[in-house]
Amino acid sequence: YRRLGVPGLDRLEGTSVYYAATMQEAQLCRADPVAIVGGGNSAGQAALFLAGFTPRVYQIVRGDDLGENMSRYLVDQVERNPKITVLLHSKVEGVVGNDSLESLIVTDNDSGDRQTLDARALFVFIGARPHTSWLADVVALDEDGFIRTGADLGDLSDSPDWNDAGRRPMVLETSRPGVFAAGDVRRGSVKRVASAVGEGAMAIQLLVEYLDVSRTQNGHGPSHAPIERRQGV
Repeated sequence: YRRLGVPGLDRLEGTSVYYAATMQEAQLCRADPVAIVGGGNSAGQAALFLAGFTPRVYQIVRGDDLGENMSRYLVDQVERNPKITVLLHSKVEGVVGNDSLESLIVTDNDSGDRQTLDARALFVFIGARPHTSWLADVVALDEDGFIRTGADLGDLSDSPDWNDAGRRPMVLETSRPGVFAAGDVRRGSVKRVASAVGEGAMAIQLLVEYLDVSRTQNGHGPSHAPIERRQGV
């Protein structure tokens, strides 16, 4: 997950600074005000979820418009919720607290005004940085390093590799025929465990189809022999 780079924030990770909003964190924050950094759909969903447990949720957004990166239906729900206070064109510049968070120092980027927010937990939803640099010369990545697959390959599906393959990329297939990507590392994926597991199972089936097509093209009949499954593959 991307970090804020605020001095002293790292020492509070695991006790009052989180990168996911689950029932466990919500239960821990039941009686306390909390803050969320981020203006995307994940941040909006977290704000609404936490507002069902905590007395006050501050949503801190760098941009000037909550609808810039958030779906309209979420914007409407966030703005109508009396427990959620949205702070636009703002950023966290400091934290107060030793063993756990006590308050945040927030600056308005337009006016330069500072305020101290009473918050006992901070949820950071500013995206993720995939560990894919080792794949840069192997498969196509987007500008943020996520693996491009299926229809997202665009003009890349007209490359010599795909012309030789004589078909279009499958839904989870990368720019290299026969190489599939699943889970959070894939561009456009839903960043959830259940989705990653589902895509992993789907990739196995697509791999079976790929092998059958390859065998047929090479003059062999299709084979449905079981594929060896190894931990981590």
